[in-house]
Amino acid sequence: MRNAVQAVIGGMMVSFGLPLLIAHAQQVSDAQTSALVEALRQAAPQTGSSNEGYYSEWKVKPETLKGWSKYCLKQQLTPQQFQNTPIARKVVSCITRRELDKQLKAHSNNETEAVRSVACWWMTGEYIGCNSGFNANYVQKVITLYKQQRS
Repeated sequence: MRNAVQAVIGGMMVSFGLPLLIAHAQQVSDAQTSALVEALRQAAPQTGSSNEGYYSEWKVKPETLKGWSKYCLKQQLTPQQFQNTPIARKVVSCITRRELDKQLKAHSNNETEAVRSVACWWMTGEYIGCNSGFNANYVQKVITLYKQQRS
């Protein structure tokens, strides 16, 4: 009898508890994605050089955009194709949503810390380590712009 009661209670926990856990897991909203995409665009370093080796308003390296476009569009774009702002925005939005989702989960839905991690990753390829110098300034600029976009 005891095993039967435990089985029923266990079944109830799965039936009622699992949907609550799933509902609790935050999904990245379109507004969050758009705000971060725009913050990354606005924070992109302006070198003043037209031949800097980066593409689009987001200043993406050619080798990076190939992998991202393959992931997001299921086809590899050339740097020239990526110069098209709507296509670049679509790819950047896809990658930003993916990374923000990962970082929201890693930071228990702390939006500021998630944005901090994504901005650091965007600049360095690592989620941590942007605590000083140029990278820290860049990350802070992204956070500030993100918060402006969200308000």
